[in-house]
Amino acid sequence: MTNPIALIDCNNYYVSCERAFDHSLVGVPVIVLSNNDGCAIARSSEAKALGIKMGDPAHHLRDLIRQHGIKVRSSNYTLYGDMQRRVLAAVEPFVRDFEIYSIDEIFLDLAGFESRDLVAHAHAMRSQVQLWTTIPTCVGIAPTKTLAKLANATAKKRPEFGGVADLRDEGIREAVMQTFPAEDIWGVGGATARKLADLGITTAATLRDMPLKQARAIGTVVLERLVAELQGVPAGAVETVEPTRKGMAVTRSFGTPVHDFHGMMGALSQYAMRAGEKLRQHGLVAGRFTAFFHTNRHKPDRPQYAGSRSTTLHPMTSDSFELIAAARRCAERAWRDGYAYTKAGVLLDDLLPAGDRPHTLFEGDRATRERLMAALDEVNGKFGRFTAVPASQGFKRQWRLRSESKSPAWTTDIGQVPTVRA
Repeated sequence: MTNPIALIDCNNYYVSCERAFDHSLVGVPVIVLSNNDGCAIARSSEAKALGIKMGDPAHHLRDLIRQHGIKVRSSNYTLYGDMQRRVLAAVEPFVRDFEIYSIDEIFLDLAGFESRDLVAHAHAMRSQVQLWTTIPTCVGIAPTKTLAKLANATAKKRPEFGGVADLRDEGIREAVMQTFPAEDIWGVGGATARKLADLGITTAATLRDMPLKQARAIGTVVLERLVAELQGVPAGAVETVEPTRKGMAVTRSFGTPVHDFHGMMGALSQYAMRAGEKLRQHGLVAGRFTAFFHTNRHKPDRPQYAGSRSTTLHPMTSDSFELIAAARRCAERAWRDGYAYTKAGVLLDDLLPAGDRPHTLFEGDRATRERLMAALDEVNGKFGRFTAVPASQGFKRQWRLRSESKSPAWTTDIGQVPTVRA
């Protein structure tokens, strides 16, 4: 018998994080906007009931926001990331191991807890998460990840499950799969769903029953594994060791267009600094660096240009200052005057664990630079990002993202911790 796997999913996660520290948002329609306050990326149940869809542009919602008093918040990823840490702390005592699937979803290994009533166990876990964070959750339990995903969606959509769906019982699993749309199954894309529909495969049950060879012919080994998991055969256990990353990116849209090279280098310097931080956090070095920038592709009536250049990092590095130098080399080769640039970013490829980095003959004193980077990370970690920055980045950051309705850093900045008065 396979070990039980669960998926815990935080409901309306970004909105729930905002509500945790701002009680005025409870019970009213709330939306959270993407970078640059562009479009809706999280909606409360009340906002969904008003017809607001994921990805709706903010400027199309202005009349609706005014008419219904919808509360709008800019995305606050620092807050959301810290709240994820708190959710994990609440979940950890209830599981053997866990795998973070996304910022609001966690796969749980329940091996060793089989003798318990797992539905009651999951409810106790949900209660602890809500007590520690105020965030509501749903839990799906099953023998495989795909079925756990399906169980979680069922727990969220069908009130009779009370927030926890256990699909280990074959009778319950069959009843759910008979009505669950195949197109809504984790891993089934639009094109695959259309191919399946042409064959009369429209539910999870009919997808489960298709021959594995046919599944591979239609959707390669990916669909074959998915069908096997729907049949209760695990394709892989919960991954407790994070796989080594192959690439990394830091990209942003600008709050206001950038017209001059100095402003562009300020943005690219910040992104290269952040890329270096991420490399060091993961114990990696990069062998190839790419910088790019482009104009607004959604305004074809204006002059368009997209520039991108790459360079080899020799020796491989995670040193932010070396990445900034690489960004300058790439930007100088790609730059064109006379355009209004609206987005830029840096990409890192050929990543290796720092201990596996090939050494070169004329590297110089790497230990000193590594201590400098560690000190820089410690200063910015203790006193807040952008406390210590390179001169090329500057402090005005006129190109920074628009975030007109961003909530405070309630949990990560001592100056913005909520104040309680008795």
